[in-house]
Amino acid sequence: MDVLTDQDVQKFRDEGYLVLDGLLSPEECDALRDRMSEIIERMDVPEHCRTQFSTDHDEQLKTQGNADYFITSGDKIRFFFEKGVFDDKGEFIVPKEHSLNKIGHALHAYEPLFKAVTHSPKVQNVIKKIGLINPVILQSMYIFKQPGIGGEVTPHQDATFLYTQPLGRVMGVWIALEEATLENGCLWFIPGSHNDGISRRMVRTPKGTFPLTDFIGREKNYDVKLFIPAPVKKGGAVLIHGEVVHRSAANTSDASRHVYTFHIMDSQNTVWSPENWLQPTEELPFPPLYT
Repeated sequence: MDVLTDQDVQKFRDEGYLVLDGLLSPEECDALRDRMSEIIERMDVPEHCRTQFSTDHDEQLKTQGNADYFITSGDKIRFFFEKGVFDDKGEFIVPKEHSLNKIGHALHAYEPLFKAVTHSPKVQNVIKKIGLINPVILQSMYIFKQPGIGGEVTPHQDATFLYTQPLGRVMGVWIALEEATLENGCLWFIPGSHNDGISRRMVRTPKGTFPLTDFIGREKNYDVKLFIPAPVKKGGAVLIHGEVVHRSAANTSDASRHVYTFHIMDSQNTVWSPENWLQPTEELPFPPLYT
């Protein structure tokens, strides 16, 4: 990949996202996918995912188990499944490699191949060119977008979930490990929508209450005609401003759309909200990108 041009940087600032070709080589993409296959082969499925419940009380406990599992996943590698992939005995009814929605949220810290890509000179150079001074890594995810069952992701802004003061300090790096097309669920954006602030925040609720998170405000209704598709070739990437409105359609094709994505924050003069679901821990403070 060539270094970002000044025009690229301006396009990102104007539109709130930027598609880059060739951030990773096909071989680098395949290495990440192969490693992910090994992780899935050895995965230990959490009990609360397998358990099927019959009473409202049991259902509530399952919901609480899922919520606990999610909210404590910031410094771990955890498994999040598509709906309907287990039978009533908790056994897979699809091949287990097709059961996952995503794995998160600390691949960048604990998986050497993913860590190397996240901190790679190529990534560092892109982020320096965008102008981040002291970026730290907030979270990382491997998203599967399974063929046929990979559901749509409704319009949202990442800053709803990753809120800072001031706004405008968070960005996503979304790397296509397979080609992302109109058919298999590529991203769609409203160009320029990162200039209007956010209308909704996900926050932790007070300790001892349930649910563990809640929303303040509401997502706006967006005119579907404003969204522009952003297909990406294998090894390409999308830089995503924390406030740009984006979505992806369901995967109706017979091809998966594997992605490695991570979020970073410029920590220079920035306050990370203590109300965000994701919090740094003693085991894993947000690591600096430029190391």
